[in-house]
Amino acid sequence: MKERRRGLGGVAGLMPMTSAEAALTRELEIFRQEAEAGAQFFYSYLAVHELAKRQRRVFRMLDENALFWNTTLGGLQTGATMALGRIFDHQSPHNINTFVRLTGQHRTIFTKTALARRKQGPTPEDFRRLNEDVKKYRRLYEEHYRDVCNRLYAHKQAADPAAVAALVKYTSIRDLQRRFTFLLQLHETLRELFYNGTKPVLRP
Repeated sequence: MKERRRGLGGVAGLMPMTSAEAALTRELEIFRQEAEAGAQFFYSYLAVHELAKRQRRVFRMLDENALFWNTTLGGLQTGATMALGRIFDHQSPHNINTFVRLTGQHRTIFTKTALARRKQGPTPEDFRRLNEDVKKYRRLYEEHYRDVCNRLYAHKQAADPAAVAALVKYTSIRDLQRRFTFLLQLHETLRELFYNGTKPVLRP
């Protein structure tokens, strides 16, 4: 279903956005950029490794230019981890809680009056459910990834192999896949709610 995006002054047939709608639109776009950037870094990193594993000639090419590709892969890994930190870290001005809290504080944005095409308005329970999902993934970030982000990437506090191994002990590729998938699902869910009035349910 195509969305009807509004510019700063609205579009034909629709009133200009309120300040709350403009703020939500801005946070929605910032969240999209962060989630997609992190996912792009992460899946680009995986793609290079997967291609090298499947094709011997690619592996040889990477091995012959090891410094360049190690630098590139290190940058992708750092970019993905830092994007995750900006999304979940309480110190980040546009973290995921700021975004989800804004949707809950301005539920009238999602009413039939605010969006004529809406079929079903969201309930407080819908937003509570989304908040519980966010809390779950934030808790997992704080338990397993916050120190990796802060002590290994943002600030090089851990340098010796034993310290690094202890930091990344509970991290995994599959776990990161679940995190980035959740972030992209959450963005799509709230985007569809805002523009098309779709009930806010995280779908596979």
